[in-house]
Amino acid sequence: MAAKAGDNPESLMALSTVYCLRNLRRTMCCLGDKNRLRLNPDIFLPSEICDKLVSAYMELVHTDSNFEMPESFFLLFSDPYSTRLTRVQLREDSVQDRDLEAIAKQDLIELHLTNCSSLSARSLKALYNFRQTLVSLSLFGCSNIFLKRGGAPLACDDEDRPSSQMLDTDFSFQGFNRLRLLNLGNLTDEVDVEALLKPLPSLTSLDLSCVRLPKMTFLSQWKERLASLVLYNVDLSEEHIHTVVQMACVRHLDISRESRRSSKFKMTQKILTAIVQSLVNLVSLDISGHVMLDNCAVPYFEEAMGRPSTEPSKSSIYPFQELKRPLQFLGLYDTTLCNLTHIPAYKVTGAKNEDQILNAIEAYTEFRPEVAHRAINHLFDIARIQHCSQLLRALQLVISALKLHKYDKSIQVTGSAALFYLTNTEYRTDQSARLRREVIQVVLNGMEHYQEVTVQRNCCLTLCNFSIPEELEFQYYRVNQLLLKILEPARQDESIQRIAVHLCNALVCQVDNDHKEVVGKMGFVTTMLNLIQKKLLDKMCDQVMEFSWSALWNITDETPDNCEMFLNCRGMTLFLECLEEFPDKQELHRNMLGLLGNVAEVRALRPQLLTMQFITVFSELLDSKADGIEVSYNACGVLSHIMFDGPDAWAMDDPKRDAVMDRMWKAIRSWDVNSPRNINYRSFEPILRLLPQSIAPVSQHWATWALYNLVSVYPGKYCPLLIKEGGIALLQKVLELETSDEETKDMARKVMEHCGNFREDPMDTSR
Repeated sequence: MAAKAGDNPESLMALSTVYCLRNLRRTMCCLGDKNRLRLNPDIFLPSEICDKLVSAYMELVHTDSNFEMPESFFLLFSDPYSTRLTRVQLREDSVQDRDLEAIAKQDLIELHLTNCSSLSARSLKALYNFRQTLVSLSLFGCSNIFLKRGGAPLACDDEDRPSSQMLDTDFSFQGFNRLRLLNLGNLTDEVDVEALLKPLPSLTSLDLSCVRLPKMTFLSQWKERLASLVLYNVDLSEEHIHTVVQMACVRHLDISRESRRSSKFKMTQKILTAIVQSLVNLVSLDISGHVMLDNCAVPYFEEAMGRPSTEPSKSSIYPFQELKRPLQFLGLYDTTLCNLTHIPAYKVTGAKNEDQILNAIEAYTEFRPEVAHRAINHLFDIARIQHCSQLLRALQLVISALKLHKYDKSIQVTGSAALFYLTNTEYRTDQSARLRREVIQVVLNGMEHYQEVTVQRNCCLTLCNFSIPEELEFQYYRVNQLLLKILEPARQDESIQRIAVHLCNALVCQVDNDHKEVVGKMGFVTTMLNLIQKKLLDKMCDQVMEFSWSALWNITDETPDNCEMFLNCRGMTLFLECLEEFPDKQELHRNMLGLLGNVAEVRALRPQLLTMQFITVFSELLDSKADGIEVSYNACGVLSHIMFDGPDAWAMDDPKRDAVMDRMWKAIRSWDVNSPRNINYRSFEPILRLLPQSIAPVSQHWATWALYNLVSVYPGKYCPLLIKEGGIALLQKVLELETSDEETKDMARKVMEHCGNFREDPMDTSR
């Protein structure tokens, strides 16, 4: 049997790391001065462990809302004698200046800071401490790191930048002699890039994405060394290209742009040819998003025959016929060239087919969400209309995009929509439990961090693709909390409301009572009643109304606290109003009576049902033919529990207890014992307690009829349950009681006979 997609178990190292981070004080830390965490004195951690701790910490910060972020976490790594950090990757605004200052004594080799907008020039001092060891540095999107807090404001139109900041002119890369890889993407315009980079003679990789570069001649100082140059969204000119083609050692060149961004520069066949001819070591090129001024494509009738080829000599793109060998990577996303037949590259980004689209998502997700979201949109179309053949890769890429960009509306909308189609029934058999758990977590993150209607709807729909409650059990309370939050607004989007109530209902069906009690305390009961109240005001009985009553029926099952909450929150008033407003809604009546059956099972609450108004309503519903026998059956169940309290509890003159019991006998005798049922019993305990008693023979009769019906129609399910819960012995007592009606005794014998004939599977070891 083949392994399912994403079936590899988590490593012991990964599991241990997460456990330690969730339990720092119980594993490796104690409280030190000022109640700050510090490492236990007998612990010494090598770089392999420290690097993983920081990496896993950042993952938890960004993906787990329940993770409690210790304020002094990075101080654990302040002493380089007990901890060793070498490779650190931090992202987004949870990273503060004090975090870098805390690890300033470490000998970092690699420091990648991505979109850390909270970092200021204070962090440059910490950065300077790493100058003797740092080989790779990324400051991508750290827009404020070259700005001091306080002082005269910069002359700038950037609304996001605090006005009381000024440029730090003291920092220099002087002394960073080992630095080889540098990413300054999205660097603030005020920084003089040429002056900043001048002290770095040994760079081999440079990323200046989205940086304003009026002149680029200063790059020539690295023309004998630079192997990778990224100029994404740089406003290019022919002068810039002239400098680029002199970089003889470049193996990776990225001059792509976001196609929606206006630019005077146009890519020509001449420019592309010059790049290919001059950069003879090129293995990777990205020209995505460029408009081709003249035709670079070989006319269709001149194209080489046969299957698509990566051979340069057969290239459908004229300039690439000059290549000595196929490129490892070629970015053609948002260009017409990606649609050609013969492309001399092993990995191509574009929108022609699934492979190109997945390559684009993979290449652009981390630093270019504005491009990645459009590629994910193409994937969405494939999953929806065609068939996704690389399911594991597609899912992992979408999950990664959603994790990295949880506050990006475009990514969240397209990503959540793609997940809905990638997790549906068609693909389900190919997905492992671990992979599906990852999907659930990223969906819940989306629901939590992004309140936009489309994202919420997509996330709720995706959850519907999972087995509920089983697959959501590991996040049970969190998912309930999020759904209840969605249902809070008085005028929520109708479709989201319907899906969310359906999910709530499914989540409280077939779970243990502890779960139900906790969810009830979260506000589940009151939320459902508020929805019902709103629908009543609108005089609308739709799926939301019916699902809400069904959810209340499920959450009150054998859960007295929730039953009491229902009564205390005007539940009975809403029941009567719904009955009056919607007299012909059969499913609604069944759900409401099923719920009241649960309330009636709680002895302490039954006196609240024992009023003339309620008893009259229940009595009249005995004659209901709605939904087969269900409404009549449930009404009789409510009354059976009330009758079980005896005549002394019946403190009213009208209706008479005997008259109501006569109507109950009549109703039960009218039911067909072979009626299929729209009900699900997890336990017979509430029914069984009505058997060995003589105070209300009609209650005993109803309970016996219920058992007879269920073991007759569903013997495989209910005979074992009845045997397991000691029902046979209680039925024997019914036969022994003189007060038991002969009809009741006859049914009891038949139930015992059914169970006696039932043969359990000899291989079933669960009982």
